[in-house]
Amino acid sequence: MHVIVNGRETTVAARDIAGLIAEMDYEFTQLAIAVNQRVVPRGRWAETALNAGDKIEIITPRQGG
Repeated sequence: MHVIVNGRETTVAARDIAGLIAEMDYEFTQLAIAVNQRVVPRGRWAETALNAGDKIEIITPRQGG
């Protein structure tokens, strides 16, 4: 399925956010996920289905100074 992750068109096999995170090998414990500009709470990742064309933003914390 084709989705857009962080601005890049990507083909994924995952059908939900939890599967997408595993498939993309994100090992960060702190992530924020938005699908089509709506933030999805971590507790709903496994039940939030992905659809072709979805725009997904995966945000990780950064330290700076």
